[in-house]
Amino acid sequence: MNAPLRSFQQFQMAFGRRCRDPRAARPPGVSARRMAVYEALLFNNITGFLDTCFPLCRELIGGARWRHLNRAFFRDWRSHTPIFREIPHEFLRYLKSARQPLPAWFRELAHYEWVELAVGTSAASCPSHDVDGDLMQGRPLVNPTLLNLAYDWPVHRIGPGWRPRKPAATHLLVFRNRDDEVRFVEANATTAQLVARLVESDISGALAIERFAGELDEKSAAAVRHHGPAILDGLRHQGAISGIRI
Repeated sequence: MNAPLRSFQQFQMAFGRRCRDPRAARPPGVSARRMAVYEALLFNNITGFLDTCFPLCRELIGGARWRHLNRAFFRDWRSHTPIFREIPHEFLRYLKSARQPLPAWFRELAHYEWVELAVGTSAASCPSHDVDGDLMQGRPLVNPTLLNLAYDWPVHRIGPGWRPRKPAATHLLVFRNRDDEVRFVEANATTAQLVARLVESDISGALAIERFAGELDEKSAAAVRHHGPAILDGLRHQGAISGIRI
């Protein structure tokens, strides 16, 4: 059996419950005025990170509804990390299981907004490479910060003036370029799949294209073989491919 909580532990538990939920009872001996200071301080700290990371989500569902969602997250979710920078990621994890009446595209839009923070703060380092190397004969190095994302909704088009009514498969390549700027590049399914193969296998561009083509029907395979080199070159120009491995 677990040992009973000591009085200071009971106080801490009650204090924590009240900070997360203003409807909970105040700990004995703490005035409403003092309690309100801590409640506001902690909740505003959390919402500050969420407001910064998810400005579009906030705007599209309205301030009151957004604060209600923030409060439910603060009250109900048990975070897996104490790092402040990870609060937006914890919010995404909460949204996966939250039983909130949200637009069908909302969770993917939240992920799309979070991606900029994730890529912008990525600690991934780039190994030695030749920026101008032959992508077909050499082994293309995909930008280490790149995220190859697939969404059911066109999240990059959602905004105050337009909200989708139907899903539309969307592929986005998100990475940090040489100037430390986060870039979002819309891709088609073929490009996204080719990039995935380059990430999975340390092989030449020519071999990656050929293996990919071998999985397709004759017409699609011919198109991949024809356009593959140009696709790789375009990805390098955009910064999604850093060069070839040395």
